[in-house]
Amino acid sequence: MPSPSSLPPVRKVVLAFSGGLDTSVILKWLQASYGCEVVTFTADLGQGEELEPARAKAELLGVREIVIEDLREEFVRDFVAPMMRANALYEGQYLLGTAIARPLIAKRQIEIARAVGADAVAHGATGKGNDQVRFELGYAALAPGIRVIAPWREWDLASREALIAFAEAHQIPIPKDKRGEAPFSTDANLLHTSSEGKVLEDPWEEVPADVYSRTANPEDAPDVPETITIDFERGDPVAINGEPLSPAALLARLNELGRMHGIGRLDLVENRFVGMKSRGLYETPGGTIWHVAHRGIESITLDRGAAHLKDELMPRYAELVYNGFWFSPERKMLQAAIDLSQEKVTGTVRLRLYKGSVTVTGRKSPHSLYSVRHVTFEDDAGAYDQVDAKGFIRLTGLRLRLLAERDRGS
Repeated sequence: MPSPSSLPPVRKVVLAFSGGLDTSVILKWLQASYGCEVVTFTADLGQGEELEPARAKAELLGVREIVIEDLREEFVRDFVAPMMRANALYEGQYLLGTAIARPLIAKRQIEIARAVGADAVAHGATGKGNDQVRFELGYAALAPGIRVIAPWREWDLASREALIAFAEAHQIPIPKDKRGEAPFSTDANLLHTSSEGKVLEDPWEEVPADVYSRTANPEDAPDVPETITIDFERGDPVAINGEPLSPAALLARLNELGRMHGIGRLDLVENRFVGMKSRGLYETPGGTIWHVAHRGIESITLDRGAAHLKDELMPRYAELVYNGFWFSPERKMLQAAIDLSQEKVTGTVRLRLYKGSVTVTGRKSPHSLYSVRHVTFEDDAGAYDQVDAKGFIRLTGLRLRLLAERDRGS
């Protein structure tokens, strides 16, 4: 790989910018190391933080082009919802809250780069994690010729102390409450909050109570269950308790319900794409309710063959999202099949929320495949001839009988 000094100079770079210590140092480092103009891009994905301080920090550091965008509706509508139609769970548990945000950020960075005439993009992901892969696979799919700058793989700032020293040397303000080393690292958006590193790096140690920020302790949650309904149309939730809501507003409402009842906590040791294992604490309150409800409406509207095929495809789909292949042809192919399966996934699910659990208590649909006439233990008035089962079982078991006869005779 060519060294930065051997490559053509960078004139303008679009930086994914939060305004925190890391990306503030990166901003100044880009200006000092590359002598280029930096355009900052800050996305509101529902992380629950005030974004205007990021604008003020960028202005203080001499940035002339500052882009701050509210992407919450696009995030939920075009990224979270398609993934939830797939019932995607990485390694059977993780609802992919961090992974699904990266392709949208990468997409907007590339669009902004084209609009402002930038010849490079930059991100603040470290060289140990998955996010560097996710960002850069997105860039590769959308703008294969663009220059990518990943400071954590280039600079010699190897610790938080080094970042603070750099910030002080370049008059970058650091809030006093940010100078102490954080006990863990967090990432948040409208779908989830993740915490990892530091105090969480020993997988035997129980997660400290103060790590949880998005969910009540299930033991302290209300002692009375709460019942809600979610209406679905073509696989997507559209209303809660009969009230129509936009995608982002609906997820926000589910988040509040899940938070209050302590739903959506996950302590997971996972396999990163780069090869190492990591331990993460995930809080996905609204997404967990959404996932359970979607499985509930699918249970009466999907044919067995389609449902089982979806379950077979799901681990592959989830792995593609986790590894950063959102824009790949294989993910799009799987999405087309998944979306086709959702044409009749319309109806209402009733759920009980109680002390960390979400349980389906009812489901109905105008397209239900559930036939009481066929399944009843009472007189079915000829809907199903039980004698037919004899031939079905005999043909189904034919190969087993032939195997048994062969082996008995050998």
